[in-house]
Amino acid sequence: MKDLFGKAILDFQTNNSPKDIITETNISEADKMSVAYLFRDYNEMPKLEQKALQLAKGKILDVGCGAGSHSLYLQEKGFEVTSIDISENAIKACQLRSLKNAKTQNILELDSDLHQNDKFDTILLLMNGTGIFQTISESSKYFQKLKNLLNPNGQILIDSSDIIYMFDEDEVPIDNYYGELTFTISYKNETENPFPWLYLDYTLLEKLAAENGLQCELIENGEHYDYLARLY
Repeated sequence: MKDLFGKAILDFQTNNSPKDIITETNISEADKMSVAYLFRDYNEMPKLEQKALQLAKGKILDVGCGAGSHSLYLQEKGFEVTSIDISENAIKACQLRSLKNAKTQNILELDSDLHQNDKFDTILLLMNGTGIFQTISESSKYFQKLKNLLNPNGQILIDSSDIIYMFDEDEVPIDNYYGELTFTISYKNETENPFPWLYLDYTLLEKLAAENGLQCELIENGEHYDYLARLY
């Protein structure tokens, strides 16, 4: 990986002439995203993200923390927060933003060692948190890992979208789930290798969670086919 997403985050944090991030998927045209959006404060966040932060409790793990905006809010509220991302550049930016426990880490390689003090009361996966599962077939190992990182009575707060609205009725794929996309990111005339990214409708999230020994509860629907769920 060229870590272009993280490079954009670090450029913004260090005032190194940040540019828009260009995202494109196998079902959509190229779209610009201002990197400043990743640095939004609580009042600028969508209501589903605000709701997740309101529900966060205890010892918290923020998975795919990006620029660290969710973690920073919770840290300022006095919570003990561990912030992880696979992007080294994003984590550098988080550290520059004074996050106390931000580290470059793949969730699958985060070792709880079955020690209670290595587990969490709340695990956050926001900004389409199901994306890191990559595909339906890969999702089980993520569900199992997340479950093993939870304290008794712990919760996973995760959001996603049902992207069926992006297809005409006769265009919905029949060979694979329509939420299995391929993403490409470009930044400052460089392009990342394409990578899989998963959007899950709530019914399928509930089914996959149950198959992996997790209960699922719909917390709230958003304004555009998105939703926030709690797994426990």
